[in-house]
Amino acid sequence: MPKNYLIDMDGVLVSGSRPIPGADGFIHRLQEAQAQYLVLTNNSRYTPRDLAHKLQSAGLDIPAERIFTSAMATARFLSLQRPNGTAFVIGESGMTLAVHEVGYIITERNPDYVVIGETDTYNMDQLTRAARLVHEGARFIATNPDANGPSEHGLVPGCGALAALVERASGKAAFYVGKPNPLMMRMALKYLGVHSDNTVMVGDRMDTDVVAGVQTGLDTILVLSGITRAEEVERYPYRPTQVLDSVASIQV
Repeated sequence: MPKNYLIDMDGVLVSGSRPIPGADGFIHRLQEAQAQYLVLTNNSRYTPRDLAHKLQSAGLDIPAERIFTSAMATARFLSLQRPNGTAFVIGESGMTLAVHEVGYIITERNPDYVVIGETDTYNMDQLTRAARLVHEGARFIATNPDANGPSEHGLVPGCGALAALVERASGKAAFYVGKPNPLMMRMALKYLGVHSDNTVMVGDRMDTDVVAGVQTGLDTILVLSGITRAEEVERYPYRPTQVLDSVASIQV
């Protein structure tokens, strides 16, 4: 039986709206081998259908049911912790839809949780409201700790950067659901219906993708098409199983 694959998206399959060279061949090899795979992304901006369309526009034939986002993981976590609760949400449609789908109400009046995801449209009023709610007792959740991420134009601020502002202002630390939290990895394995012993994590970041894979007991492949550079690998106390230039080099 072929290995199962959890695959990061940004910097691994695409860079902004452009495909990573060889990514289409990698996906084709997975499909030819009938391997189980899931695109596992900390990007909470978009719904799986939105991301599937983005990937298909880049020439990658990946259906929505093969995509699992940190927004989906966060919504599942909220539902498990406090079913049918309330949340003040800073994020895009991928985050708000996921929260609604688990039965949550989005409100700024005494919410159970403040939830921050990836967004390009935040403003200081929203962040101020979030900090005040957390300071007053709302539980603080963030989809992922990435301070930045790659795009076709270069580095962009991530959810972790926004959450850090609210943390400093409120004096309360956020609980991060997305990678490198093994919680998201276990949710993804359950969603895909596979076991860690026969699964590989493919990513471009040592500090999220690889460490999450290591902590979950997966084989790991670091690709050098995104954030982490080859010379940076030795700085970390853990190592990926393989280091490759891109997914084009992965033999399924």
